[in-house]
Amino acid sequence: MFTDFIVPGMSLALSAIAIPGPLQAYLLNITLNYGWRRGLLVVVSPLITDVPIILLTLFLLSGLQGISPNTIKLIQIAGGILLLTIAWGAWAQYRAGVTFGAEKSQPADGSPRRILATGIMMNFLSPGPYIFWSTVNGPLLLKGLAISPLHAVSFLLAFYGTFLGGLALLVMIVDRVGRLNMRVMRGLMLATIVLLVYFGTRLIADAFGLADIQTVIVPLALLVAAAWQYQLSATNSSA
Repeated sequence: MFTDFIVPGMSLALSAIAIPGPLQAYLLNITLNYGWRRGLLVVVSPLITDVPIILLTLFLLSGLQGISPNTIKLIQIAGGILLLTIAWGAWAQYRAGVTFGAEKSQPADGSPRRILATGIMMNFLSPGPYIFWSTVNGPLLLKGLAISPLHAVSFLLAFYGTFLGGLALLVMIVDRVGRLNMRVMRGLMLATIVLLVYFGTRLIADAFGLADIQTVIVPLALLVAAAWQYQLSATNSSA
C-alpha cells in the first residue's frame, strides 16, 4: 500500500504544487492582498470542487468513456475568461495602491465568501483537474478501489494531505515575505497578475489551437509591460 498508493499520491501532489498554474497564481494574489487567512480559503476550495469532479471522472473511466474534447474546450474558454477577469480586478487594486495587511485599504470585494466562491468557480472552470483525474489520479484511485476501500482512502489522504499542506505552507511563506518590504510585496503582486493573464490567455489559446502563438507573444508582452510598470512604480515611490 505504501509504495503503490501513498508514495504516488504524495509525489503527484508535490508535482501539482511545483508546477505553476491558475490556482497558485490566484492563491498568491489573494494572500498578498488580504493576508494568510484569506489565502487559506483558496487552499480549501479544491476540497469542495474536486468531489464532483472525481465522481464524474470515475464514472466516465469505469464506463470506458472520456470527457469530450468539445467539453474541455468550453471549460478552457470559460476558465480563461474568469482568470482574465480576476487579473483585471487585481490590476485595479495594484494601480489603486492597495497596501498589504492594512484592513482599511482592502477592497470591499475581499470578503471570505466572495474569495471562496471565486476559488470554487475557478477550479470548476479549469480543465486541469478534469484532465488530471481522467489520466493520472483517476486510474490509480480505481486501482485502489479494486483492492479495498482502505487503499483508495490512503491514496486520497496522501494526495490531498500533501497538496493542501504544501499550498498552506506556500501561503505562510508568501505572507511573511510580503510583510518584509513594500516594494517586494508590490513586485510579487505584479508577478501574480502577469501569471493570471498568462494562464487565462493560455486556456483560451489552447481551446482555439493557438497555443504556439500565445507561448511566444503573450509572455514577451507581459514581461515588457510588467517591467515598465514596476519601474514606474519604483520611480514614483522614490520621488
